[in-house]
Amino acid sequence: MLESILITIATAATPLLIAAMGELVVERSGVLNLGVEGMMVMGAITGFAVALSTGSPWLGVLAAVVVGAAFSLLFGFLTLTLVTNQVATGLALTLFGLGLSGMLGEGFVGRPGVKMANLDIPVLSDIPFIGRLLFGQDPIFYLSILLTISVAYFLFSTRAGLKLRAVGDNHASAHAQGINVIAIRYGAVMFGGACAGLAGAYLSLVYTPQWVENMTAGRGWIALALVVFASWRPWRVVAGAYLFGGVTIGQLHAQAQGVGIPSQLLSSLPYLATIAVLVIISRNRRLTLMNTPASLGRPFVPDR
Repeated sequence: MLESILITIATAATPLLIAAMGELVVERSGVLNLGVEGMMVMGAITGFAVALSTGSPWLGVLAAVVVGAAFSLLFGFLTLTLVTNQVATGLALTLFGLGLSGMLGEGFVGRPGVKMANLDIPVLSDIPFIGRLLFGQDPIFYLSILLTISVAYFLFSTRAGLKLRAVGDNHASAHAQGINVIAIRYGAVMFGGACAGLAGAYLSLVYTPQWVENMTAGRGWIALALVVFASWRPWRVVAGAYLFGGVTIGQLHAQAQGVGIPSQLLSSLPYLATIAVLVIISRNRRLTLMNTPASLGRPFVPDR
């Protein structure tokens, strides 16, 4: 019983972790992209449609990553090249993604999807309790762990990561040092979009292999909150993702057990937890300001 619960928590946490890790890199570069929800839902419908059409979940994942990156490229063009307001553009991108995915996915509602198979490592996956938990998960679960390690190494142990953090902390100084601020931000934004697309594909190919309109159900907003919750630190994002994954699965098990609490209230628990965490964090203004990239959300025009 406990093993099954832990496995489902890992499954619920994986899309949050992937999307939040991508957004962390974006915000470390000084860009605030509120379009994560829209990119995730577009990744979900694209991954589902391509996997169903080709019979290959991997092609679905690849297509979702490409669509997520393309959506983020649109966001980058508007905010980095045309210097539109990042908050308004991100919100518009989310609304556009939700509407477009609903239209494109109308013919896929109710159709069984192509589920990505879990790995089955001989001997190791048969170990009692930890076998299925550590060695019998889906491939994207392991990719999320590798992604976390790679992002942490890139940001804090490479010269390129140092440049990206410098751009996020003070883009004017970084530009004066000869760093191409716009190019770095474009790269970060596209990476974040690719991660959001991958997270969306995980929902429609692993978590629940089907297409339902608005199936992201606010997970993109939770991923955004996770970045703040983690104080822009990769390993704290992991803890936050699994915490929220645990809350999500906990309310589902509570409903299954017939707990005498309205199901609507139980379903709202992950979002109430998000609000509670943000309120708690905002009370410590000094800590928040100390960790927030100083140029976050501020536009940059090289010739000004």
